[in-house]
Amino acid sequence: MSIVIFGDLFSFPDGGAATNRVHYYARGFKENGLDVTVICFLTRYVGNENGIIDGIRYYYPFQEKTRSRCFFVRFWKKIKKNFATYNLLKTLNRDDKVIAINSWTNLLSTHLFAWLLCKWFRAKLITEGSEHPLRFYQGGRIRRLQGAIKLYIESRFCDGILCISRYLVEFYKKEGVNPKKLLLVPSTVDPSVFSATLRKPIPDKYIGYFGSLSFKRDNVDMLIHAFADFNVHYPDVRLVLGGFCTQDMKEEMLGLIDKLNIQSKVRMLDFLSRKEILEYITNAEVLVMTRSKDLESAASYPSKLTEFLATGAPVISVNVGEVSDFLTDNENAFLVEPGNTRELVNKLDFVYKNFEFARRVGQKGKELTEGIFNYNFQAKRIIDFISSLRANVPDRLS
Repeated sequence: MSIVIFGDLFSFPDGGAATNRVHYYARGFKENGLDVTVICFLTRYVGNENGIIDGIRYYYPFQEKTRSRCFFVRFWKKIKKNFATYNLLKTLNRDDKVIAINSWTNLLSTHLFAWLLCKWFRAKLITEGSEHPLRFYQGGRIRRLQGAIKLYIESRFCDGILCISRYLVEFYKKEGVNPKKLLLVPSTVDPSVFSATLRKPIPDKYIGYFGSLSFKRDNVDMLIHAFADFNVHYPDVRLVLGGFCTQDMKEEMLGLIDKLNIQSKVRMLDFLSRKEILEYITNAEVLVMTRSKDLESAASYPSKLTEFLATGAPVISVNVGEVSDFLTDNENAFLVEPGNTRELVNKLDFVYKNFEFARRVGQKGKELTEGIFNYNFQAKRIIDFISSLRANVPDRLS
């Protein structure tokens, strides 16, 4: 039996948070006896990127290298991508029965295509719920109506939904989704990846933040302001920021760093490979996770936070969403309220003044990644969930 992870929200094998979660799912499925194939449904003009990593096969059905100027040619190439995906699924299903497709997408058209593939190959469609499904539909009445219709179709035209938070489980229940179709799967990680001794990329002591870089959602400006105050008393400590950042956001961030006169104390990383990012994460003295308090934070759970915990280093996190469901201040992490720069400064000061205690707290946080956050543990739960759907849930819309 096999499982296909399919969608247009991730690249593979390198990418962002979604890619990391896909990789953990795939490894967990494979280690629990299932064959796994990852299909990146992105429209990217890079040609043949198919390959194998960690025994996981991955494919890009869109094999074009150049973008045509003609709309009709581009449209036809996207249609060809659908046929290529169907033929790939046909081959995979012939070689080893596909029992489920785990779909990752924000597009209704991609979702319905995945649903049709499941009907053709008699597989279960398991959608990924890592973000609030209505986060892009918060405008006027027409926009909200579009979101409600899309949500209704997507939640009914599937067999199961993997929810990253208790918030999303309750949200879908309120929307009338059968609770048997819902499974809570928190952020997952492989702690062994972050336990390895890797080359230290810079000689300095540093505080690290690695993830999406923005002021609005990720509130990285809170960390920069806090570091500027903290660094007055700890001038030998640096701040390293790494992750995806738009050019406009990068310029705004560099402008704030210049304004605070900490240019020599902050390093912003350009694009790095996953291996290079791991070197920076695992060698940080302290790791900080900032985020704004909003709808997206309430519904999701930051994957970077579980990766930070896996290092065993002291981790400071804003207490948003369901962070406090798993973490307790001064026990397995250090928590501060979102947007409270002064509290973050004080927490950084406390950690450095009580560093041996902070390291023990970090080790307690690491223990969580060997249990509830462990990718293999959660993969077993997902496989059991799919088995229960195949046995108990009728093959009909509900």
